[in-house]
Amino acid sequence: MNLIKGYDPNTLRELVDQQECQERLAEIENQRSLPVLLERVWLLKVLDRLDEALDLAEETVRQARMAGTRKDLLRARVLHGTVLQNRGAHAAAAQELATCANEAEGQEWLGIAAFAYQHHGKNAYEAGEFDEARDSFKQSLFLRRSAGADDTDLEKALRAIEAAERRSAAEPSVLV
Repeated sequence: MNLIKGYDPNTLRELVDQQECQERLAEIENQRSLPVLLERVWLLKVLDRLDEALDLAEETVRQARMAGTRKDLLRARVLHGTVLQNRGAHAAAAQELATCANEAEGQEWLGIAAFAYQHHGKNAYEAGEFDEARDSFKQSLFLRRSAGADDTDLEKALRAIEAAERRSAAEPSVLV
């Protein structure tokens, strides 16, 4: 089930049907597997229930650390970083997402690295760091291509690059 209906052109955040997300959250709320916990964190995040999302994200990271694989832990940490971003903690999110991207890239887990770079770019974009956002989106695109991603995923990265370039060009340059 794909609950993402599109992306906001100004924030690059996911656009979802709130009712569908509420229904899905109710459907899985008592399940405890790691994939379901990750989904619950995401649902809470897009429903703007950020305190609950943060608490569950931290629990999910702990569970992944204790019982999951290193890939599971990276996925949980990336999601935790996106919750931090939505809460406005851009510096903490940037650090978490950059660390995850670098670790995944070092392990040659291209899909996870691309995912982390994409979210690192979204965080930078939201923080007004459009050049940094563009660089992260470009790295995500490169990794997605290397991993053989489908056209839909490549298109998301290209749109994000274009958005960052537009915003960067629209910002007045500051001379030092």
